[in-house]
Amino acid sequence: MKTFESLNPATGEVVGVFPNMTPREVHEAVARAQAASNAWSELSFRKRLITLRDWASLLTREIDNAADLIHRETGKPVSDAALEVAIAIEHISWAAKFAPKVLSPQSRPSGLLMFNMASQVQRVPYGVVGVIGPWNYPMFTPMGSIAYALAAGNTVVFKPSEYTPAIGAWLGETWTRIAPFNDIFTVVTGTPETGIALTESKVGKISFTGSTRTAKKVAATCAERMTPVVLECGGKDPVLIDHDADIKRAAEITLWHAMANAGQSCIGAERVYVHRDVADSFTQTIVDMASKITPGYEDGAHYGPATMPSQLKIIKSHIDDAVKRGGEFLIGDKNAVKGGYVQPVILRNVPEDSKAMTEETFGPTLVINTVRNMDEAVDLANSTAYGLGAAVWSKRNGKKIASLLKCGMVSINSAFSFAAIGSVPFGGVKDSGYGRIHGAEGLLEFTYPRTVVKTRFNIPLQFTTFQRTGFADKTIIRLVNLLHRRRRR
Repeated sequence: MKTFESLNPATGEVVGVFPNMTPREVHEAVARAQAASNAWSELSFRKRLITLRDWASLLTREIDNAADLIHRETGKPVSDAALEVAIAIEHISWAAKFAPKVLSPQSRPSGLLMFNMASQVQRVPYGVVGVIGPWNYPMFTPMGSIAYALAAGNTVVFKPSEYTPAIGAWLGETWTRIAPFNDIFTVVTGTPETGIALTESKVGKISFTGSTRTAKKVAATCAERMTPVVLECGGKDPVLIDHDADIKRAAEITLWHAMANAGQSCIGAERVYVHRDVADSFTQTIVDMASKITPGYEDGAHYGPATMPSQLKIIKSHIDDAVKRGGEFLIGDKNAVKGGYVQPVILRNVPEDSKAMTEETFGPTLVINTVRNMDEAVDLANSTAYGLGAAVWSKRNGKKIASLLKCGMVSINSAFSFAAIGSVPFGGVKDSGYGRIHGAEGLLEFTYPRTVVKTRFNIPLQFTTFQRTGFADKTIIRLVNLLHRRRRR
């Protein structure tokens, strides 16, 4: 069996050695999951809740182990890793608790024409859901699909990123400790070819998180097999600072919004549009705070190295293009990329058509541009191919501004908050993908609706027969006129 190594991006240490699973092995795992899917879906909501609750409890007891593993495999600070685990556990709990309310059969009115019929909509699991996870939040992000798919009655085959297979394998191992039987949740490790094999297998649905470029390939592969997909892709998230914002708090949270996890967040802040009345104050405040931020792997570091080394070239190219096009450094310089780390970079006056403004940077960089008013800020925020998240800072106008943004999620006077709330959906529009995880929408995403209509009692008028009478035809027309005809004004 071929294997591959997971390396600590900060030290080069081998975190673990894992099987590079072949397409045949992936297909076999899917087949086993399919065989187990009926038994899992036929369990009551209550029994599935108990299993998921037990898993959440186990993960809670071992939160330190999970955080340490994420720390070593991604390089992010232990405290950030622990926060990630905690939010993931919260989503397991929410999905299990609310699945009965969201997914139980619903009776629907049949209308006067079909008054003798009982109508019901049932939610049916797909069978097997394939989840392809990212490396930047290797537990939190895939859990938004894994937990909700399991709570909805699907079995799951999970392919973690080749950069973070250790935490993925660990999740699979912890599940086996509480699972009522085998093959409900399976982990397949490997290089991108393993993920391709999962998209080509007989799964009922695929949930993919990654770049827009790769997402389009996943969607194309799944389209050949009519396999539905959920795509959670990149972003170029804007922050809008109004003239009445709490400047100190806006600067503090926006700095974290941009730099946390070394900027490796699809919902991380990359562009700031600040009202000219407070631009100088905001800029000075955030620069002062950023001057105290340090990357590293040891205790006390604010963020770690780039988990995926190839991203360093992209980050540097965006910085270089921004400066070449007239952007000015507020903090940092052209030599910000050093080794596997990127020093904090804040720029201003970067042209809107620069790579630093149009493409996802995925690094600890931030561009601050000044606007005349929030109408201009909204126009610029929306002038992007992406539409994932956004943040608005205003004491009085937050909701109004948020309502004008073309994206899937908005935080008002906060950042990242929507990601930690189990009841609300997570996802984007445009090149940021489609479909939703989290919340009721996330549970619905992993089921399809089945309509069931049953005759409650027979009536003399038969409409769906070749023996339909003229009287029946006239009755239909009379009823339609009675219900829907309106006098002309």
